Amino acid sequence: MGIGGGVGAIVLLIVLVLLGADPRDIVNLLQGGPQQQPGQVGEPLDPNRPQDELANFVAVVLADTEDVWTDLFRRSGNGYRKPTLVLFRDMVRSACGFQQAAVGPFYCPLDEKVYIDLTFYEDMRGQLGAPGDFAQAYVIAHEVGHHVQNLLGISDRVRAAQQGAGDAQANDLSVRLELQADFFAGVWAHHAERNWRILEEGDIEEALNAAAAIGDDRLQRKSRGFVVPESFTHGTSVQRVKWFSRGLRSGDMNEGNTFDTTDL
Repeated sequence: MGIGGGVGAIVLLIVLVLLGADPRDIVNLLQGGPQQQPGQVGEPLDPNRPQDELANFVAVVLADTEDVWTDLFRRSGNGYRKPTLVLFRDMVRSACGFQQAAVGPFYCPLDEKVYIDLTFYEDMRGQLGAPGDFAQAYVIAHEVGHHVQNLLGISDRVRAAQQGAGDAQANDLSVRLELQADFFAGVWAHHAERNWRILEEGDIEEALNAAAAIGDDRLQRKSRGFVVPESFTHGTSVQRVKWFSRGLRSGDMNEGNTFDTTDL
């Protein structure tokens, strides 16, 4: 998204302030001022720093997903384009715009990058009750699942369908997209275990617990005390566990068509 001239800069500044950014940081950025410290606006952390154990873990899991999906795409006669990893805290600038840590991990199809907010893992342990290495791996695999959807053209078709849809239908399509990403995360786990025997006792339970912890119904009940099903965008805890489990059992990327079923 290109915004040129002084008016564009002012509009961008207003939007970012509304998102909670520090206006001084934004002005420095727009004026080409001092670089922000790692963990500040738009400055990704370095996954190669040996002292950052969590960052290294994320990079290793991403590499495992690349091996699995490269092989699966090759079997179907396609090439797999690897996503780029960006680690951040607080706020990050992507081709999809500025995102705050409150958004959590996300995938941007415009730059084909997987953005992992490391503070989200702290929240998973402390606030969501979803600790464990494999719970963290599930989150990465889910975002890579969105990359797979992007490469297959699924994301584009969903966005096109949402443009002419009402809120309820658009949210339903978003739920189906997210549940398919959960399914693809399960497909990765299936093949990673078969190839490298990565699973230890309790790992699957950690992943299932993480999937349940970030269900729309559970998050809404935790934050507001009640749920609004028509506002769901990611699926319920039961649905997320179901589709991850289905991918884990089958390992077949073709068995995860969440868009052609009434049984989510």
